[in-house]
Formats: sequence, C-alpha cells, structure tokens
Amino acid sequence: MISDRIKNGAYYTLLWAVSLLFFTPVAWIIMSSFKTREEILATPPTVIFTPTLDNYVELFTENQNFVQQLINSVVMSLSAVVIAVLVSFLAAFCFSRFKPKGTNFLMFILLSIRMLPGPAVILPVFLMFANFGWKDRHLPLVLFYAMFSIPFSVWILKGFLDGVSVRFDETGRANGASWFHIIFKVVLPQVKPGLIAAFIFNLIFVWNEFLFNFVIGGVQTQNIPYALAVGTYSDGGLNWTFIAALTSVYILPPMAFIYLFQKYLLAGMTFGTVRGEV
Repeated sequence: MISDRIKNGAYYTLLWAVSLLFFTPVAWIIMSSFKTREEILATPPTVIFTPTLDNYVELFTENQNFVQQLINSVVMSLSAVVIAVLVSFLAAFCFSRFKPKGTNFLMFILLSIRMLPGPAVILPVFLMFANFGWKDRHLPLVLFYAMFSIPFSVWILKGFLDGVSVRFDETGRANGASWFHIIFKVVLPQVKPGLIAAFIFNLIFVWNEFLFNFVIGGVQTQNIPYALAVGTYSDGGLNWTFIAALTSVYILPPMAFIYLFQKYLLAGMTFGTVRGEV
C-alpha cells in the first residue's frame, strides 16, 4: 500500500514537473507583459518587480489598428470555423452513411489538400483574389479559411459518425422522420465531442494564420499575427513590451477554449475511435 502511494506520488509529481516546464515560456511572457522594458532586458532576469499596466494601455491606445485587428481575428476565426464544421459534418455524414463509390480515395484527396503547404498555393490564390476583386474583403477570406479547415474536419467527424450505429437512422426513417430530423436531432447530439474537437483544432489554425492574411488581406482584414509581425521592430530594435503585451492578449482565447474543452480534444485526436466518448 505504501509502495503504491509512493509510486502514485512520484508519477503525479513528474506530471506536474513536465507540465510546469512546458508552461514556463507562457508564464514568462505573461509576466513580462507587466514589466518595463528595462526589467524585461535585465540581467540576471527580474523575478520580483512592481507590476505595471502601461504596456496594455499603450497597446490599446497607441496602436490605432489593434482593436480592429483583434476584432478581425475573433470574427474571421469563429465565422470560418463555424462554416467549416457545419459543412464538414454534412459531408462526413454522407461519407459515413451512404458510402459513395471511391470514398476512401476521396478521403485521401481531402486529407492531401490539408497537407499542402501554404506557400505552394499562395501565388494562384493571390491572382484569383486580385482578379475577382476579393482582396482585403472579409467574406472571401472567411470562406477561404473555411475551405482550408474542411478536409481535416471531415476526417475527424467521419470517425465519430462511423461510431454511431446506423440503427438510429433506420429507426427514424421507419417512424417517418425526415433526414433533417435524423441528422440534426438524432445523430448530431451523439457526435458533439467530435464537433467541439474539430471546432477547436480549426480555430487554432485560423487564429494563428499569417501568410494568407498578409498576402491576400489588407488594411481592413489585418489580424493579430499580422500586427505582431509588423509591430515587432521599432526604434531600431525589438519592442519587447509590445511583444509581451500583444502575445499575452493573443494566447488567452485559445488557452481558454483548450482548458474548457480539453476532454474533447483527447477524443478528437483519436478520430472518434474511443467509442465511449461518442
């Protein structure tokens, strides 16, 4: 009994140590956001200091576009991911239930699209946006992000839907239920973990996206990664107070989502193969 307690204690101590080790850079940048420039650059590092909110005040007042960039990041990320998850759920339902000819090949093609590196397609995408007059417009950029998010979401959701018995569909049809009722009232609640997992995975991707926003976006569609890239250098060097404050604001929404829905992320990483989660 004592041996088991010692093993459990050592196991959880190790887990805490590893967790704190990985969280140290995040804690350090958040702590730095409450320091002055001199304290951030001090050697040895300043651990005990008087916190200040000047960095955040400067971030929101002197950077005129930051509020708009923050709103753009929130609106475009949420809009693109909601569209992507809805479309992906319907596509995954078709693949899972109706199994069209060549389903496995189509799923492979979908996943291959997601693996395509951004720089490989940036030129044709730029030319398309420029010729259609879509550059620096929110809706085309949102739809583009949704398009990039759909393939991975379909893979996740198909795994979950495969774990839901077709008897639910058959029972619904036998009792006169419409496909709309079966899909959204019967099946959808059972794959909620998959929907949330797909939502969070894609939210992180869109939230962190910089390349396409920089190239096919513009003044009206700038997001936070864009703000971080163009505002990093000032006065001939790195603006550490700006970096620390902006990064702290930037990482809070993903951290909050991951903390609140972490159990669904575990189910999502198994692509729905953990049947007890469905």
